[in-house]
Amino acid sequence: MGAEIRVEGLAKSFGRQVVWRDVSLTLPAGEISVLLGPSGTGKSVFLKTLVGLLKPDRGSVSVAGRDITRLREHELYDVRRMFGVMFQDGALFGSMSLFDNIAFPVREHTHKSEAEIRRMVMEKVDMVGLLGAEEKLPGEISGGMRKRAGLARALMMDPQIVLCDEPDSGLDPVRVAYISQLIVDLNARTGATFLIVTHDIASARTVPDNIGLLFRRELVLFGPREQLLTSDEAVVRQFLDGRTEGPIGMAEEKDAALVEEELARLTDASSEVRTPPPRLLPGPGITRPPRWEEIARRQAPSPAHQEADA
Repeated sequence: MGAEIRVEGLAKSFGRQVVWRDVSLTLPAGEISVLLGPSGTGKSVFLKTLVGLLKPDRGSVSVAGRDITRLREHELYDVRRMFGVMFQDGALFGSMSLFDNIAFPVREHTHKSEAEIRRMVMEKVDMVGLLGAEEKLPGEISGGMRKRAGLARALMMDPQIVLCDEPDSGLDPVRVAYISQLIVDLNARTGATFLIVTHDIASARTVPDNIGLLFRRELVLFGPREQLLTSDEAVVRQFLDGRTEGPIGMAEEKDAALVEEELARLTDASSEVRTPPPRLLPGPGITRPPRWEEIARRQAPSPAHQEADA
């Protein structure tokens, strides 16, 4: 089962460059959360902070009730074993077969026999749909297959928390849809807590239980999927709609007067009732944990939306 992560008052800077000032959120155990934001807002830095690779200037990160900012190195190692990480580029060793790449964490951190390692690898290879490709080299397979291999490796230690850094980058829309469905299926099968950093709005609309948005060194919003997808916050609407009018500019921030002028031209559009698209469900034959029913009730359309649809 997944573990809860509670972040309180997190701040991080590199010299004079402030990444974020005061980030607080809770990633519910066993749920899928997505973190959005323009480039350069510190999403990848946030992932590294969660696993203790970077230390925040202020604030706390509690993983299953343990504040990792206060742990010694050997204690931090124990907490890190709760995590599996899927890197943006797959981070596969080019000279190793997919089998050896996926087996790497278990060989490195345990004393299991090769027979047990083979059983574990083949189980994970089957889960991500790569049976028959395990002896291929990373250079011999497609980008989508490399992503799935990276996800299989992230699952090898049966983590309670899975972090996915841009799992859909560099993929065409069809492969993005496959990866999105795979993540939903794996979440249902394992019960692990998933946090996904992505720029893909289509995935963000349909995959997660919760969504957060980073902008201007702050967490603009974090909560249930439908809360962000129906938000009237200017930066949220601009990011989700992919338009140039709004607070986000090429250099991230715009002149305040220009933003007001642009937003004034969008007042009619902002009054529309927005209904989030249906959330992806696990595929056939995959049993949904009981928490899914709770989430479905929590994300049911509000009376206002139901009246508008009528």
